[in-house]
Amino acid sequence: MKQLSEIAVIIQARLGSQRCPNKMIRPFAGTTLIDISIENILKSDVIPKENFYVAVHEPELVAIGEKYDVNVFKRSEKSANSEGTPMGEMYEWWNKLPFKYAVLVNACTPFLSIETIDNFVINYMKSESDGLFGVIEKKNYFWDENKILLTPLAEAVMNTKTVQKTYEAAHCLYAGRMDKIGKDIWMGNFNKPGDIELFAINEKECLDIDHEWQFTMCESIQRNKK
Repeated sequence: MKQLSEIAVIIQARLGSQRCPNKMIRPFAGTTLIDISIENILKSDVIPKENFYVAVHEPELVAIGEKYDVNVFKRSEKSANSEGTPMGEMYEWWNKLPFKYAVLVNACTPFLSIETIDNFVINYMKSESDGLFGVIEKKNYFWDENKILLTPLAEAVMNTKTVQKTYEAAHCLYAGRMDKIGKDIWMGNFNKPGDIELFAINEKECLDIDHEWQFTMCESIQRNKK
């Protein structure tokens, strides 16, 4: 079992998105995506504030982290512009923070609840695996690139109540060992059963803003929530 003192919870953000520029600090229903993410973590009943880091490069993002008086890991420009290869370049905190494990929270998911994040951290502490990955449970029919059905029919007609479960990457919560990142391994080996455990998340919490239309849609939902 992992100790909470061994786990860093990290929000990593940048302003260099090409598909939705400056999305982290653009007005979003009276606030910003980065503000929503930080405020969410600060509501946690599980995550100590000293375990929480905002990993950013641009001065605008650094200033927001400092406004909340949270730990700010100042990424290099090279890290902020990295597309993930090598992995240790993008996650350059891997050997610079005093923790064994990292939980990474996607700041582009404004509806991810702190209850879900807390449960993810608790499940990770209990897990025997080094990796834990957020997924969305699906009960639907899927085909591969050769049009071969991957989820066999349980009955003569399609019935999503009886189809076997499959899981889709949620792209909002990730956990793994810090030292493996330096070896270009994040969370573990997906091709090795059990090496990375899966954590199911309600799909409505996993809306991930990558494009302008998603920003507009999610902002509208946020306004209606208010």
